[in-house]
Amino acid sequence: MGSRVGEYVSRTKIGAYFHSARESRKLVLIIVAIALLLDNMLLTTVVPIIPGFLYDIRHRHQTPAPTITTPDWNEYPYNETNYNYTLPTTLSPDEMKHRELLEENVETGFMFASKAVVQLITNPFVGPLTHRIGYSIPMFCGFVIMFVSTVIFAFGRSYSVLFIARALQGIGSSCSSVSGMGMLAERYPDDKERGNAMGVALGGLALGVLIGPPFGGFMYEFFGKTEPFLILACLALADGCLQLLILQPGVNKMEEENAPSLKELISDPYILIAAGAITFANMGIAMLEPALPIHMMDVMKSANLQQGLAFLPASISYAIGTNLFGPLGHRMGRWKASLIGIAIIGFALMLVPHATNIHHLILPMAALGFAIGMVDSSMMPELGNLVDIRHTAVYGGVYAIGDIAFCLGFAIGIILF
Repeated sequence: MGSRVGEYVSRTKIGAYFHSARESRKLVLIIVAIALLLDNMLLTTVVPIIPGFLYDIRHRHQTPAPTITTPDWNEYPYNETNYNYTLPTTLSPDEMKHRELLEENVETGFMFASKAVVQLITNPFVGPLTHRIGYSIPMFCGFVIMFVSTVIFAFGRSYSVLFIARALQGIGSSCSSVSGMGMLAERYPDDKERGNAMGVALGGLALGVLIGPPFGGFMYEFFGKTEPFLILACLALADGCLQLLILQPGVNKMEEENAPSLKELISDPYILIAAGAITFANMGIAMLEPALPIHMMDVMKSANLQQGLAFLPASISYAIGTNLFGPLGHRMGRWKASLIGIAIIGFALMLVPHATNIHHLILPMAALGFAIGMVDSSMMPELGNLVDIRHTAVYGGVYAIGDIAFCLGFAIGIILF
């Protein structure tokens, strides 16, 4: 009898612990930050891997092209009829590689852009869906889709399969980003606290961007393509278990009749300006994601690890910028912080093309990351604040617009390049 009572008491304590954990705003913040971290870690892990991997699988069985040295003009006599010299058309290996990398740049750009395009298409559906069923189920669906995408990346061996994996990630990212930001806006109704919380969540995003490129470059250089994605899949599985325990995904219907429509939100000029700032801020880094590794392979003859490390200054400074301007943006004015950030982005982007070695990239990449952090950590909480003061405090729609703005920046940036 005593053992049954003790067992009942222990179960009651465990149940009370999980109930208090589910009510904890900090745990929800941690879960959202981890989800953003893993999503963006997958997003950037592929950056130093895919260009080199595609080039390797296409040239694994090819014999190198012959090298052509400076022509002997006695060997190629003057042609009086055509008034020119007849020269060989065969290119050297370096010239051939340069041309092939330029062609591959287009394909890689389309692959990287597919995630943003699919996410862009998905967001308008995810926002209204959260009004009907709540945030927890879309959040968990985001984990499931990301896990599947990561496994496909691990074992994919062709361009088409990797393209599908990248596009599939866009659906998962849409579910995680819109649900996560909406959940935080709901749990942190105070504008100042919301800004701090979203700064922390964006810090998780920044950490994913920070870890991804060097992690992918190092693992691919020393272990191969499969291993980094298997590690990411295991981490995603752990995050899914945490969501099951704490969030307990289930239908939590909101008052849909009071929720502002996407058309109403898009018609708001303040929301449009905030979303536009997010779009223009992220266009710069979007151009560099597919282009910089290939430029480094072509011009700097950089290895996979160096291609990953090139993004390290931007990632570190982004983490600093998001955590600093979460509270500071509220104090100095978020619109002002965003304006200064966009100006810094413009100057940093003008310096990147002039870099001839990896050391020249440190300063412009650091400035770029810091400035994007200023804009994101200022405008994301401002979107929630605008809904509070100008519409109804239901956040799925406005963060769908925020995520659309983010994806539009990446899609346009890659296409423009």
